[in-house]
Amino acid sequence: MSIEVTALSKSYGAQKALNSISFSVEKGEIVGFLGPNGAGKSTLMKILTTYINADSGVAVVNGFDVSTDELSVQKSVGYLPEHNPLYLDLYVKEYLAFNADIHKVAKSRIQEVIELTGLTPESHKKIGQLSKGYRQRVGLANALLHNPDVLILDEPTTGLDPNQLVEIRQLIKNVGKDKTVFLSTHIMQEVEAICDRVIIIDKGVIVTDKKLNQITADNQQVLEVEFDFKIEEQLIAQLPNLVSYKNIHDMIWELTFVADKDMRPAVFDFAQENGLKTLQLNQKNKNLEAVFRDVTGR
Repeated sequence: MSIEVTALSKSYGAQKALNSISFSVEKGEIVGFLGPNGAGKSTLMKILTTYINADSGVAVVNGFDVSTDELSVQKSVGYLPEHNPLYLDLYVKEYLAFNADIHKVAKSRIQEVIELTGLTPESHKKIGQLSKGYRQRVGLANALLHNPDVLILDEPTTGLDPNQLVEIRQLIKNVGKDKTVFLSTHIMQEVEAICDRVIIIDKGVIVTDKKLNQITADNQQVLEVEFDFKIEEQLIAQLPNLVSYKNIHDMIWELTFVADKDMRPAVFDFAQENGLKTLQLNQKNKNLEAVFRDVTGR
């Protein structure tokens, strides 16, 4: 396993940031780590990168215990924190050379990571002259400099414009072909575009841990239906296999079913039995954002 977390807990005073969480990440996975603000995402990342210690439990990265073998963990992890710390008055190559000396890696590696992260056109500039997108590339280049087995990225696309988003997404996917990537973000589309698996944390507890292609592939169906008359909740609640419903506007309802069969014929039958006409009936995909809202209550 690239990352193995067992019964990990961390508190700040009376606030429980992590409450005995456990999970593992296999080599080569790209895992999206999601949660509302204050859910414990950054706390976990800081523990995995040895910036802070857990109160209890065990975290192992590349076979090294984060609490007893900090240096080995740091050597095997590339970390891009949420607020990318850069020396803006240094040139790109100068900054990377400074960090190459710290990691004791060959100077030839600098040009390799510049090419890998698409920095070549801007590599002659000072970091302070670069756009936000290129500064993120510098941060990624620095995280990759010592060729780590695991990349831990905390909000790597915050503040990027749409073009920069596409570029950084593709870069992370390319890097993830031969490395384990653990990625924290608030952007659901980011996870859907990049990740193989999703872990969702809420109030310090893991509430979902599934492969991305499984997270919306259950037997849950979401239908949006418009009737020709306004009806009461008590009537709509009589539909079979209905697990939740919401009156979106006037005569339009969002209905969520759990069933192995297509529930659209049942909605048509319901309308006919109650003297209603179905003006429109649309099947909606249950995307990651909807799953996130369900499991976090947001």
